[in-house]
Amino acid sequence: MFSQDTDRRIPVTLLTGFLGAGKTTLLNHLLSQPEMANAAVLINEFGSVAVDHHLVTKIDEDLIMLDSGCICCTVRGDLTRSLTDLFMRSLQRKIVPINRVVIETTGLADPAPVIFTLMEDFFIAERFRIDGVVTVVDATHAAGQLAQHPEAVKQVAMADRLLLSKCDLAERSEIDQLSQTLRRINPAAAQIFVRRGEVALALISGCGLYDPGSKTPDVAGWLAEEKVREERRKAHGHHHHHHDVNRHDAEVYSFALTFDQPLQWLCFVEAVSMLLQGMGDRILRIKGLLNVIGDDKPRVVQCVQHTNYPYTRLDDWPAEAPYNDKHSRLVFIVRGLDQLLIEKAFAMFCGVLDGERREALVAEGRMK
Repeated sequence: MFSQDTDRRIPVTLLTGFLGAGKTTLLNHLLSQPEMANAAVLINEFGSVAVDHHLVTKIDEDLIMLDSGCICCTVRGDLTRSLTDLFMRSLQRKIVPINRVVIETTGLADPAPVIFTLMEDFFIAERFRIDGVVTVVDATHAAGQLAQHPEAVKQVAMADRLLLSKCDLAERSEIDQLSQTLRRINPAAAQIFVRRGEVALALISGCGLYDPGSKTPDVAGWLAEEKVREERRKAHGHHHHHHDVNRHDAEVYSFALTFDQPLQWLCFVEAVSMLLQGMGDRILRIKGLLNVIGDDKPRVVQCVQHTNYPYTRLDDWPAEAPYNDKHSRLVFIVRGLDQLLIEKAFAMFCGVLDGERREALVAEGRMK
């Protein structure tokens, strides 16, 4: 298993967003930054990104080098083939050694298959790691897109960072309303407000548990459990949001589960496998920190739809509250799925109940 300190795999940032969200403008700004030297950018077609003024060398029909040192190539076929080709060219010094990859998807793309490729293809998984999903959201048109297009909602739900683009063209009230909608769909994702496509690479890299500089785990920021619980409390006071069948974003919501008792690892894996196999299309994301019987270190769980990230461990439990209580915590983002079904799966396979559910049953006299 790779540890964060020794993981030498090349980080991959998945840049997604609905049609017209402003990915091209943002990507151009990223390409001009010195930190992108020795990076590779995979785009759908060169023509979709105006990089001609950067172009200094055309290596072949699928590969160009910019004056910043960044390599750009097209994703015309299989993603595995493109990444393998990039890695081998870099290894053989046919191109500059690459230290980062940005994959820009089409506006209608589902992020899940790309993540699946990075996780499940052995050659790719040994050499590349997913650094995060960054979704660009158009502040001027996103409200209608989220209401009408499930692809846009899924892109938001799977994001580690949300870039609200065209904030210079939107009214403040529009931005505030959109920000609230995005928080309801994905409370855990940090929101970054962008004007004219200008964003620093540092803001969209290192989206995982660890700060790239200090290598210390940011559990609270990564799991964002309290933000999720706060959004659920708000939702209970506005039930109509979840019953408007004409809105695709109304079906997507987050919730958090806490288990006081340590879990049997094999039982947990079986429960998650059953959930992903039977309901993976409706379970958009899972993040978690687990207390496993027989292991004094917390285990990290991440899933995107049917795909499990490799299980990892932290060096120790976080010192800050509430994570120092060593309780298992899971955050879900689901679409059209009752939270109670998830809870029943863990009760059946692991014999555990969510802490809030347990307290409610005790209060009702149905449990001691």
